[in-house]
Amino acid sequence: MSESPYYSLSLDTEIKFLKGVGPARGNAFREIGIETVKDLIYHFPRRYLDRTTIKKINELRVGDTAVIVGKVETFGLKQTKKRKYFQMVMSDDTGMMTCSWFNSVSWIIDKFKPGESIAVYGKVEFYNGLQIIHPEFDLLDDGEDPINTGQIIALYPSTAKLKSVGLYSRSIRKLILTIFRKLEEPITDFYSSKVQQEEGLIQLEEALKQIHFPESIQHLKSARYRLKFDEHFFLQLLMALKRQKALTAKGRIFSEQGPFVKDIYNSLSFTLTDAQIRVLQEIRQDFSSDKPMNRLIQGDVGSGKTVVALLASAVIIGNNAQVAIMAPTEILAEQHYNSFKQYCDKVNIRCELLIGKLKKAEKESIYSDLANGEIQIIVGTHALIQDPVLFDDLGFIIIDEQHRFGVGQRKQLIDKGNNPEILAMTATPIPRTLSLTLHGDMDISLIDELPENRIPITTKVVEPKRLEKVYDFMRQEMNNGRQCFIVYPLIEESEKIDLKAAETGFNTSSKKIFPEFNIGYIHGKMDKDERDKQMIQLSNGKIDCLVATTVIEVGIDIPNATVMLIENAERFGLTQLHQLRGRIGRGLHKSYCVLVQNKKTPESEHRLMVMERTLNGFDISDEDLKLRGPGEFFGTKQHGYIKSKLADFVNDGPIIRRSRQQAQHIVQTDPLLKHQEQQYIRREFLVNYQHMLEYINIG
Repeated sequence: MSESPYYSLSLDTEIKFLKGVGPARGNAFREIGIETVKDLIYHFPRRYLDRTTIKKINELRVGDTAVIVGKVETFGLKQTKKRKYFQMVMSDDTGMMTCSWFNSVSWIIDKFKPGESIAVYGKVEFYNGLQIIHPEFDLLDDGEDPINTGQIIALYPSTAKLKSVGLYSRSIRKLILTIFRKLEEPITDFYSSKVQQEEGLIQLEEALKQIHFPESIQHLKSARYRLKFDEHFFLQLLMALKRQKALTAKGRIFSEQGPFVKDIYNSLSFTLTDAQIRVLQEIRQDFSSDKPMNRLIQGDVGSGKTVVALLASAVIIGNNAQVAIMAPTEILAEQHYNSFKQYCDKVNIRCELLIGKLKKAEKESIYSDLANGEIQIIVGTHALIQDPVLFDDLGFIIIDEQHRFGVGQRKQLIDKGNNPEILAMTATPIPRTLSLTLHGDMDISLIDELPENRIPITTKVVEPKRLEKVYDFMRQEMNNGRQCFIVYPLIEESEKIDLKAAETGFNTSSKKIFPEFNIGYIHGKMDKDERDKQMIQLSNGKIDCLVATTVIEVGIDIPNATVMLIENAERFGLTQLHQLRGRIGRGLHKSYCVLVQNKKTPESEHRLMVMERTLNGFDISDEDLKLRGPGEFFGTKQHGYIKSKLADFVNDGPIIRRSRQQAQHIVQTDPLLKHQEQQYIRREFLVNYQHMLEYINIG
């Protein structure tokens, strides 16, 4: 291997050429996305050791989660009657404790040396003395003991693959130190000195050094602030560029109300809330502008987003253009179709449904009638973005649960019109700070009140031993003519097991628990005709209780349903639980949501207590975001551009707002980032967001 690249080290140098790496370690790094020297210096520590975070062994209590720094005393394989395990004994100047690893232990057998300095992290238990099972650990160099030296030592995220080639925090620190010593080029800052001064930002190179080798807690705070600001800034720049593109596009003006709005409004059996009227006024203002609307409606479950979308669609139809409504699942698409069609039929608006399972002849008929303008409203799934779908004049697109579609999928539908109006809807209320990141390019409308006739749902967490009382209550409700749901989890990683549990639950419910009632069953893998048959029977009151997987999370509207029983509720996220609960409480009778908790953990206890405490979707989404983070909150497949390392979308509100202000100012004054002052921002942006460029056209 030639060492010449090492001696001319640059940020773009492949990681395998860095002294101390080589092919094997290079492959291990590559598996976690580290391919260059720059990638490695942006591989930030997961936590730090400093004298304020470390406990002495004689201070430990059972149940503590603690960091302990000491020396390796002895180690080796141990044998019980059933299995082997690996044990290491460590000490500090106050005592000794053991660390044990079970299951596959081959990777750890040769990792320790007697007398070596070590930091371990984990939960303290008691078994023949204090011990930690499967602790995280970091080997320290001599002189790195933070208690004796006052140092702050960085600890890095690791994987089994990294460990297998000896890449622990100690070796990663050495590699990063080598980079800073041997890097021939300075690390250029993105921002002008003016921006740095306005925002109180330290230099980028200094921030990167301090994040890995902090001189003090204050230096570390300054570094974290600077690097967080960078992450938020480039996301906000993306949003500002997308918004600028929308502002420069020319759309149509739909200023006339048309003949349909008043007739549909008069046919409603309920009164619109003040929030619905306010959002409709905001939409009408957008329609009256020559800038294409790009608006998101956030509304809690049952707040009446669909009727707002219906009345907005009536304006577009009245101006002789077409409307497309795209939903992420067939069940939700069918629900929207049924909701729209009952009103459209009254005023002779032709509304059709396009989903993947239609017969070929049905699809071709729809294609033809869409292209010639006979179909005025089309509701569908991803089928709407297929090549055969052409419109005569697509003027308005409604995308429900937008976060469940990729950016490319949304663009494919938008491209079927000429700068159409865009209205996105979500029943997943989004915390404000996250909205600024995810939807900074959109105007946001809130439907923040529920219809007056809604009776609050009572939610109760129960243990399995109390289920007989719950079943008695469900029998009482069904005997009174009400309907119930029993929902089982369906998680992708354990889909087969979950489906079997749901099927077993259906058989038990229909044959043993509620044999005197009609029990239905649906899941997402079921044949569409059979599923439709079950749903029709449920709607007609012929099914008393429906056993289902999470396929009913959205798109089910049964006003007569009053009980929602959710099995293994601890396996659901808060937002999903809230969506499921929203399937009841839609009628005139009091409703109840019962959450069955089978396994207790501190996190699941907290999550289910939140569900008991509040019905407010915005409060729930805040808690969900805190617990799961933005990637899990929405699904990482849909929001791949959120690649945060330090950014905290819950608590970084002030940083988000400042970075947003700077990004918007730059784009307003230099929308193509062509000025000399923005050259480094432009370069960094193009590197980080290459996959987004086709949607914002900055080239």
